[in-house]
Amino acid sequence: MSTSSVSKGCFVFKPSAKKKKTQSLEDYFVSGCEGAENSETRFRLCQDLWDKIKENTEVLQEELNRKILDSLLDFTKKCSSTPSHSNWAAQMRASEIPTAALVLGVNVPDHDMTFQSLSDLLQQSVSPYVASVQAKECGALKHLMKRVLERLMDTVVTVDDDEEEENEPISTQLHKSVHCSLGTLCDWYSAKTKKSNSGTPGKKRSSSDGDDPQQPPVVIIFKDLEVFNPRVLQDFILICSRYIQRLPLMFIFGIATSPSTIQNMLPHSVSSLLCIELFQSLSCTQHLATVIDKLILTHHFPFKLNGKVMQVLISIFLYHDFSVRNFIKGVQLALLEHFHSQPLSVLCCRKKEALLNVMQLSPGDLERIRQLPSFQRYVEKQEPEEQENLSTDDTHLKEVCKTLIKDLRKYHKNYYPVLRCLHTLATSLPRYPLGKQIRELHLICLEKNVWENEDYQSSMKLLKMLAKDELINLLQRCLEILQPVKSKQMEDARVQLEELLVKFKQLDTAAAEAQPCVEESIISPVKNLGKKTDLFQLQKTLLEMNETRRSKKLSPFELLRNEALELIDSLVKSHLSPPESLTLNEVCYYSSSATVRRHLNATPRTSIQAALSSPYYYLQNTSLKTEDGSVSNAAPDICIAYKLHLECGRLINLYDWLEAYATVVSAAEGNNPDSDNFGKVDEVKHARFIRAVSELEFLGFIKSTKQKTDHVARLTWGGC
Repeated sequence: MSTSSVSKGCFVFKPSAKKKKTQSLEDYFVSGCEGAENSETRFRLCQDLWDKIKENTEVLQEELNRKILDSLLDFTKKCSSTPSHSNWAAQMRASEIPTAALVLGVNVPDHDMTFQSLSDLLQQSVSPYVASVQAKECGALKHLMKRVLERLMDTVVTVDDDEEEENEPISTQLHKSVHCSLGTLCDWYSAKTKKSNSGTPGKKRSSSDGDDPQQPPVVIIFKDLEVFNPRVLQDFILICSRYIQRLPLMFIFGIATSPSTIQNMLPHSVSSLLCIELFQSLSCTQHLATVIDKLILTHHFPFKLNGKVMQVLISIFLYHDFSVRNFIKGVQLALLEHFHSQPLSVLCCRKKEALLNVMQLSPGDLERIRQLPSFQRYVEKQEPEEQENLSTDDTHLKEVCKTLIKDLRKYHKNYYPVLRCLHTLATSLPRYPLGKQIRELHLICLEKNVWENEDYQSSMKLLKMLAKDELINLLQRCLEILQPVKSKQMEDARVQLEELLVKFKQLDTAAAEAQPCVEESIISPVKNLGKKTDLFQLQKTLLEMNETRRSKKLSPFELLRNEALELIDSLVKSHLSPPESLTLNEVCYYSSSATVRRHLNATPRTSIQAALSSPYYYLQNTSLKTEDGSVSNAAPDICIAYKLHLECGRLINLYDWLEAYATVVSAAEGNNPDSDNFGKVDEVKHARFIRAVSELEFLGFIKSTKQKTDHVARLTWGGC
C-alpha cells in the first residue's frame, strides 16, 4: 500500500483480518500420532465406538434413575393437588412446605446429571417454575433470594445494597430490574397463572373458592444441602413459610450423607415448617456394577481393558470419589489413548470391518504385528516352514491374521457367558471365595488361570456339598445365561446342561429305592457298639466304619452332581484363560495403567517438587541446566530457597536461611567472593527472600511454629 500527498500526514493501515485457523478434533488426534498412515481411520473408529458407548451409558443411567425420578414426580404432583383431590395434601398443615429429601450418596460428581434430569422432567410434566441453587453462589440470604428469583422470573433482580449495584455490569443495569423479595415473586406468579388460565380456551375456573385447582407449584432445588450456611437456610425457610398461602412452594433437598443432616442444620422451630418425605437413590456401587456389567463385560464392544487398567479405575472409584461418571471418563481416556498410541488399533472394530482392514494393512503395520509379543509366541509354536512364511510372506500373514481375529472374537463371545455362570455358582457359597461382585472374578481371570487359584479349588469342593434343590436352581440359572448366546461351544454346553437337569428331575424314585441299602451299610457296624466291648474291639469297629464309608458306592445324585461340576470345570478351563495368552490381544486390550493413573490420579506435590528441583525442564533456560542435579544459582528465588531448606532439619532458622540465600544470590550476580559486600543482605534480597518463603508456605512445604519465634517448621522429608 502507498499514499501520495502534498502535505505531511500520518496514515493508519489496518492489518488484513485473517481468521485464526482452529484445529479440529481429528487434527489434535493426528498430531504426534504413531503410524499416521491410518490415523484418520483410527480416529473415525475411536469416535464411532465412543459415541456408541456414550449412548448406551446415557440410556443405562436413565433406566437406573427412572425409579427415583418417577417417585419424585409422583410426590410433586401429589403435593400440587388441592385438598379436595388429595388426601395427603389435606393432612398437611397450611403453613408447611412440602419437601423431598433426596439422598443421593457421596458420589457428588454424579449429582449434576441427576438434578438436570430431574429439573427437565419437572418442567415437562409438573411445573415450568423450577429453580436450582448451589451453596457456593448463596453465601448470604440476599444472594439466595436473588438467585431464586432470577432463575424463576428470568429477569434481573436488584437488592437494597449499593455495592451490589456498583458491581453489576452496565449491560445488566440497562435492563429492567425488579425488587428482590418474595412479594415480588408472588405478584409475578399470580400474573403468570392468571394469564395462562385466561389464555387457555375451554378451561373453566373453579366456582367454589375462586382459585384454579391446577396451579403449578414453584419448585426450588437445593443441590448440596450440607454445604449451605445453616443460618441462611433457616431464614429463607422462615420467610417462605409466611408466603405459603400465596405461593405454592416446594423444596427438594439434595443430600450426600444422611437424612439426619436436616435435623442437624435446622432447629425444630424451622424443621416443623417442612413436611418432609425421604427418597433414597440407588447406591453408587450398584450403579457401577450395572455399568461394568453392561459396558465392560460384553462382547458387543471390541475395545477392552486389561487387569491393571481395570484395577486402577476401580481403585480410583472406591478410594476417591465413588463417581460412576468419572469411571466412564476413565474408560474414555483409555479408549482415546489406545487408538492414539497403538497403530494396530485399526483392527479394534466390528468383525467384518476388521477383516477388511486386515487386507489394507501397510508393510509397516505388518511388521508391527510381527513384533507383538503374543504373535512371536504364536510363531514359536509353529513348524519351521510356517515360521518362515509368517516372517517373509505378507499375503500369508494377512490370511493368518484374519483367522486370529476371528478366534479373538470367538473367545470374547464365549468368555463372558462362562464368567457369569461361574459367578452365579460362586456367589451361592459362604464368604464368597471368588468375590461378591462379578468384577472381582473378572479381575482374577484377567490376571492368571482362575482354575489354578486356591479359592477356585475350594469353591469346587464347596459346590460338591450343595443340596439337590440348590444345585438344580444354580444349574437352571446357568442355562438361562447360556440360552441367548449364539455359539457352537455354548450350544453344546447348553444341551449337556439340559440333559443333566432332566436326569436330576428323574432322581426321586431311584433315590428312594437306593436309600435303605445305603443306610443299612452305614448303620450295621454301629449296632455292635451297643454291646459291652473293650478298647481294642471299639477301635476295630470304628476302623470298619471308616472303611465302609470309603468303599461306599456313590449315589446317583452324587454321580450327577460330579458330572455337572466337571462340565462347569471344563467350560472354565476352555474359555476363561487370560486374554494375554491370546494372539493379537494387543489389538483390543489397552494395558498402559501408568498413563491412566498419571492422568486421573494426579500427584501435584510430586510435580511441584520436581519443578522446584529441576527448573530447567520447565523453563527451558540453558543457564539453569546443571549436570549433577543441583539447582543453579541463577534459578528463581523459590527454587533456591527450596533447595536450601532441604539441607535443614525439622526446624529452620530464618536468619541462617536468609544468609545462605544471600550468598547464593550474590554468586549469581557475579560479585567477587573476596569483596566485603559479597553475601551481604540488602533490602532487595530481603524482600525477595520473604516472597520466596511466603510462596513455600503457601505450597505447604513449611509452616510457622510457636516453639521458636525466629524458626519455621519443615513439612517435607528428603528431596523430590
